[in-house]
Amino acid sequence: MQTIIAMLKAPFAWAAVLLTVGTAALHADDWPEFRGRGRQGVWNETGILETFPEDGLAVRWRTPIHHGYSGPSVADGRVFVTDFERTRGMVGIERILCLDEATGEILWTQSWEANYAGVSWDEGPRATPTVDGDQVYAVGASGILTALRVDTGEVLWRTSYVEDYGADIPQWGFASAPVVDGNRVITLVGGQPDAKVMAFDRTTGAEVWRALSSVEAGAGVGQPIIIEAGGVRQLIIWHPLALSSLDPETGEVYWEQPFDVGYDMTVTTPVQRGSDLFVTTFYDGPMMLELDNDQPAAALRWRGSSNSEILTDGLHAVIGTPIIQGDYIYGFGSYGQLRCLVAATGERVWETQEATGERARWTSAFMVRHEDRVFINNDHGDLIIARLSPAGYEEISRTSLIAPTSRPGNRRQLTYVNWSHPAYANRHIYARNDEEIISASLAAP
Repeated sequence: MQTIIAMLKAPFAWAAVLLTVGTAALHADDWPEFRGRGRQGVWNETGILETFPEDGLAVRWRTPIHHGYSGPSVADGRVFVTDFERTRGMVGIERILCLDEATGEILWTQSWEANYAGVSWDEGPRATPTVDGDQVYAVGASGILTALRVDTGEVLWRTSYVEDYGADIPQWGFASAPVVDGNRVITLVGGQPDAKVMAFDRTTGAEVWRALSSVEAGAGVGQPIIIEAGGVRQLIIWHPLALSSLDPETGEVYWEQPFDVGYDMTVTTPVQRGSDLFVTTFYDGPMMLELDNDQPAAALRWRGSSNSEILTDGLHAVIGTPIIQGDYIYGFGSYGQLRCLVAATGERVWETQEATGERARWTSAFMVRHEDRVFINNDHGDLIIARLSPAGYEEISRTSLIAPTSRPGNRRQLTYVNWSHPAYANRHIYARNDEEIISASLAAP
């Protein structure tokens, strides 16, 4: 009681307590890997604005960088991103940069030579750096995996998928960001023999296990994820021949569902919701599996019937991973159509072109869930807040975020596109193009 009376007599102390309590109620979080922690595309922070300012977002800093599609990752006050600068022909320098999260100052860089011969859309790295504790892992488009210290940039170990494991460079370049599981760094390699996916020792880079044959097809460009289903943890690998489930500790195959994917377009990330496991691709459309609740197994629930990019009956996504919300799937199709499907059957409920604003081949956008809404980054460089429901698309707010600078390979309204997934961390958005990386505030006023 005496303590309470003393605080009432000390207004400044009381105000400090109230401020501390109010601050503690807000939740902030990092974004240490592709699509955020767990690769789920969910942003859980509180204290986020409801609509964008009329004059646009307040940009905290801008830092010049070179070309690349890879998104940034954010952890422990640092931002990590990779880029590429051509030096001669198809050869150039890839590098990873570490920036101060508050100022954008470059703290350190590490670089290596990369040959982009045979790589389509030879604009730079594709894979977002993966941060785990005191280490960060970067994969370049030519298949060079580097492990570094986050504080100094010291190279701890490095391996080349092509030189060390006989991998062929995919036509889109190596694009799979490693996933860290305990002391294992797991990544798609496409090596020989039976090294489509490999696990390396986190500290030394020594091989821990290898799995799946690369004889008939390489690794593709999918992102490995780890889920829990059937009473075990499952490593899900989507590659050009199948959707495969492995034991992440040993590489043992639990189950496989065949799915021949044209032109290695395993770009979107598999999405789990309960017993649902969903994938979708540009040419061959969607597939929904039902995960067994009692053992590591899966069965085909439904699949799209079209293999046309134009005459699509379901969802033929390009690069943006869909979301499952309630009993419905929402995602962007092959020509930029935002579509709603019934999760149980794949039946289409509605579609709209409003979010992307352009019906053209490869038009796309990235979606991240936040509370009861989604943040959408379209390839025009816009940032959108919207709500999605079976009733339709409700746009709440839109602002211009970053200039599109990448060559799309076809005719587009703005000539160039932005195909880099941003990071959402500590009430800011971190986005990059081929010229700069920016940090902009998304904090509520």
